[in-house]
Amino acid sequence: MSESQSSLLLRKQLAELNKNPVDGFSAGLIDDNDIFKWEVLIIGPPDTLFEGGFFKAHLYFPKEYPHRPPKMKFITEVWHPNIEKNGDVCISILHEPGDDTYGYEKASERWLPVHTVETILISVISMLADPNDESPANVDAA
Repeated sequence: MSESQSSLLLRKQLAELNKNPVDGFSAGLIDDNDIFKWEVLIIGPPDTLFEGGFFKAHLYFPKEYPHRPPKMKFITEVWHPNIEKNGDVCISILHEPGDDTYGYEKASERWLPVHTVETILISVISMLADPNDESPANVDAA
């Protein structure tokens, strides 16, 4: 996929999210001139330690999107087993596609080109509510 096809796909996803907002988060561009850098606001899921909180994060899409996953980084400080101290999100669907060299994750749990901004953020909200403490990025939080 070329960079222009990647940017068209991202523009389409952004337009879809603007037209049909999803409960739990909002998304937009950090800079209107760069479709590859998004800012998201996640609302802390109910019945969790994060309930009522607002958490800002950035999504950085590679030029090879959707064949390679974006990187996600929380700008708001979040104390969570699957978020590194610097804010980087460690979740299976954001890991490069294919088999895990450590044999921990199945290829089906890792990045697939069918994922969208919506599926990524729903997965991250689910991760906030139900951390994976078997593979912590932040050992202290686990």
